[in-house]
Amino acid sequence: MPQNGLTAGFLYPGYSAEDDYPAIELALGGVRLPVVHTLMREDAHRVDALLDVGGADVLSEGARVLRDMGVQSAVWACTSGSFVFGWDGAARQVEGVAAAAGVPASSTSFAFVNAARALGVTRVAIAATYPADVAERFVAFLGEAGIEVVALSCRGIITAAEVGTLGRDEVLAFVAANDHPEAEAVLVPDTALHTVSWLDELEARVGKPVLTANQVSVWEGLRLASGPGGLPPRTGLGRLFAVPAAVPAGVAERGRDTSQL
Repeated sequence: MPQNGLTAGFLYPGYSAEDDYPAIELALGGVRLPVVHTLMREDAHRVDALLDVGGADVLSEGARVLRDMGVQSAVWACTSGSFVFGWDGAARQVEGVAAAAGVPASSTSFAFVNAARALGVTRVAIAATYPADVAERFVAFLGEAGIEVVALSCRGIITAAEVGTLGRDEVLAFVAANDHPEAEAVLVPDTALHTVSWLDELEARVGKPVLTANQVSVWEGLRLASGPGGLPPRTGLGRLFAVPAAVPAGVAERGRDTSQL
């Protein structure tokens, strides 16, 4: 298939749900999704800690490792550690990763924007594991892209380690409980949360697309690695992977729907 041989690399902070990546690799077949674990001095969904987790020194070190692996794209696989910098800061963050890795780069926050645009989604509900003050920064980030958040729920979990312990039943219930009738999709923005084995179940439960952090990160990495040809539709990983990736080759643009360009 057209995506065979693609290699997308991921910078992942600490250890929690990194096994989602080999699970997607196995489901897709014919791709490589290497993960480099970046330094996490403090495991905390707190603004100051997240600014440190996503610091340029930390990411450039990991990106150079990905470069040595011969990846075709690089993604900073941390939602909170990217949107906490704001739109412009997250864009500079991606530019730094691209320079160090020597390949096109993005982050999970921009991946959410591009994924929503690929599906034609402009109104969303957010089921966030974070504390409210952190989750509200994601709302602001999406607003910069013209995506309206019609409902926000926050579980208030401080550490990624704790998020990584949540199992299937808890994840299904959490997402379903925090859908909203006006939302066109539900966004679940934490790469520390296991979700990829249950994507079709999640969407069946709420009856609409569910975009999760590790899912959109992989989609974004493969989209960048595939170039203008885009990704062929695949089943088993939610509606996002079941439609052609009709978004441009780079990261998202502020306040503009680029899905038809």
